Amino acid sequence: MKRRIQILFFIGIVFLFFSCGISKSIHHKPHLIGYDNKMPDVKKHSDSLFTSDKNFLIKNKQNIWELYIEGDPLQRGLLHGSLAKNMVEKQERVFFSRIEDLVPSKFRQKLLRHFLKWYNRKLYLNIPEEYKTEIYGISQFSSDRFNNIAPKYLRSLYLHGAHDIGHAMQDLALVGCSSMAVWGNKTDDGELLIGRNFDFYAGDEFAQDKMISFVKPDKGYPFMSVGWAGMTGVVSGMNNEGLTVTINAGKSKIPLVAKTPISIVAREILQYASTIQEAVEIAKKSQVFVSESIMIGSAKDKKAVLIEVSPKNFGVYEVQNSNQLVCSNHFQSSAYREDKRNQKHIKESHSMYRFERMNELLVENNKMNPQKMVQILRNREGLNDKEIGYGNEKALNQLLAHHSVVFKPESKLVWVSTNPYQLGQFVAYDLNEIFKDKPKDFVVLENESLAIQKEDFVNSKAFADYEKFRIQDRIVDDALKNDKNLDPNFIKEYQELNPHFWVVYTKTGKYYFGKKLYKEAKVQFEKALTKEITTVPDKLQIEKYLRKIKRKIQ
Repeated sequence: MKRRIQILFFIGIVFLFFSCGISKSIHHKPHLIGYDNKMPDVKKHSDSLFTSDKNFLIKNKQNIWELYIEGDPLQRGLLHGSLAKNMVEKQERVFFSRIEDLVPSKFRQKLLRHFLKWYNRKLYLNIPEEYKTEIYGISQFSSDRFNNIAPKYLRSLYLHGAHDIGHAMQDLALVGCSSMAVWGNKTDDGELLIGRNFDFYAGDEFAQDKMISFVKPDKGYPFMSVGWAGMTGVVSGMNNEGLTVTINAGKSKIPLVAKTPISIVAREILQYASTIQEAVEIAKKSQVFVSESIMIGSAKDKKAVLIEVSPKNFGVYEVQNSNQLVCSNHFQSSAYREDKRNQKHIKESHSMYRFERMNELLVENNKMNPQKMVQILRNREGLNDKEIGYGNEKALNQLLAHHSVVFKPESKLVWVSTNPYQLGQFVAYDLNEIFKDKPKDFVVLENESLAIQKEDFVNSKAFADYEKFRIQDRIVDDALKNDKNLDPNFIKEYQELNPHFWVVYTKTGKYYFGKKLYKEAKVQFEKALTKEITTVPDKLQIEKYLRKIKRKIQ
């Protein structure tokens, strides 16, 4: 990760002096003429309810924020920003603090700021005017704290590309999203059913304040999406035509220039498409800068497909003679059949493992319904129910996801997970009711009678051990990074908290290796090899350590 960031720094500095579009991007302003620029009058009723005319932000009993807004692009942005001002500021602070943790050097942070200006020099040219205007409205309520990075509006644009950059950089945010769709004879009522885990991770604090947006735009279809404050783009959503959009990262090169963020492509699809064909047409015209699978579910078409996009290729994958579609983090369409990067990713990553696990669980659960879909999304075991350790990226539920969602497009129903991870209650929403008329009073929009209850695992000793493991894992990381000493009893407890996870033995092996305790390190690395290791490169690294140890012991 550090090496890649350094490479990007130097590339950015070199091109900073030779590119000609930076000044235009820095001084760019979106179209504001003709829109309602009236600043919203926000009334605070309590710490969990904020209103402005018929628009509102409310927190439900499960601590998820529900945002309802209407209007033209500028008014939507201003309403979003003003109603959720505290959260917009918090999410920005948390995200940029995460960057500071990854790049602690003040000098490198300065280089990063220059790099961002160069890297995002064409971003404004590749986002539709409507969404730039909406983002501008939100940005007026950002904090002044990070003005040294970029002006508020530009920072907001940059943040909409964070998901894409994280996928390209891998270590920043990508873990492994999983999604699946079933319909026809695969569901108990024949209706299309879609489930997805969104594993975008920018720290625990970032995931605390989830927000479900219900948007009634002046043009296009009303829709809902799951994300966070300040986010105009879409990563998981459904419109009132019963069209759904979810995104899964593919294997990408590190792009040399930012173009259209995937979440913006997904937003445009959600707002303006009602069929699969309309979604394909929107995606095809977009200039993206990373590789991504976009799962489209359609009530009108009564099925789901994958739109697979990358900077230089485009494909649509549709299952033949089947009513089941599964997606992890590799491409499946014929357009990518000869793609060497995709082939390597299939062989070396955890994508195919999760793909096979989803298929395995769907066979075990023949007639699917929302409750069964949630059970699969919560599954923590490996293939054949093997114990692979909590937090393993080969599991569907890596105990890390920002959110999980289940869609039932033909009924216009959606279920959204609540903390912790996918384990809390899945709250239900009925778009038929929400968008039928303007909401009456300012009350939560969830349908309590359709909720899916939290998993008992939350109250188990195993879960408590996992939460303690996560704390101790950070202590181990700090010891490895700063050459600190760890008490033997601490190491023993650390491993006992998550005994099936290969990482606890690998990190202990690295710790002993750094202390020149080679025999002890050898035992740990050999134990790690008996566990389900996430990727081929991870396994090769362990084997490399063992070869080094063999030479040193001899």
